[in-house]
Amino acid sequence: MTAAEDVTNRRSLRDVAYDELRARIVGLELPPGTRLIERDLAEELAVSRIPLREALQRLQRDGLVVVVPRQGAIVSPFTVDDVRDLFDVRESLEVLAARLAAERATDEGLAALAAQLDIARDATERRDEAAIAEANARFHGLIVDLAANPLLESLLQPLGARTQWLFHLTRDRDAGVQCREHEELLAAIAAHDPERAAHSAFHHVHSGREASLKMAAEWSEGDIDPVHLTKSRRRGGA
Repeated sequence: MTAAEDVTNRRSLRDVAYDELRARIVGLELPPGTRLIERDLAEELAVSRIPLREALQRLQRDGLVVVVPRQGAIVSPFTVDDVRDLFDVRESLEVLAARLAAERATDEGLAALAAQLDIARDATERRDEAAIAEANARFHGLIVDLAANPLLESLLQPLGARTQWLFHLTRDRDAGVQCREHEELLAAIAAHDPERAAHSAFHHVHSGREASLKMAAEWSEGDIDPVHLTKSRRRGGA
């Protein structure tokens, strides 16, 4: 194997590890505070330590993992304050994204957004909670695409995983209400009405704040010390 082929293969294995761990974390299969033992994960994912560590570093940049040097890694200990901070940012940046999307959306982009809403409706009718969370996260991602602002996209991209994690955490919220709010948001963007779109986006994000904070408080296991946890030999949550 050439050096170039080795790099390509390692990148592919890194991506496999990243995608699988990301899905487990945002889907709450690996809850906050879970210790991530390299030896076990490498065996489970059939990858070597090098691409696994690269995947963990990428997940750390996403805010999903905390890596303690020379000790190990855990799933980030999301707290109620973290969820509150996430809403603060979303209420600003996602409103801007909706406003810009209303100004710049193309017919092709609007068709993609409408198709994604259909996917969310179908998931809602089937009461498939995992599919609902994924479809709603993708809907918001497409609005950012329609905004056609690379700087805004770069600011929101690191929040994507945490937002999807939030949708899984709060998937007991009324999915039908979320669908109707998305319908209004789509209508405002399709009408190329920036003010209406901004208002709809703010209402949609803000309406979920208190319920999400309450769920986060009930779901949280309290303070999690990454250094203490990574000293333990046991794999598991706090």
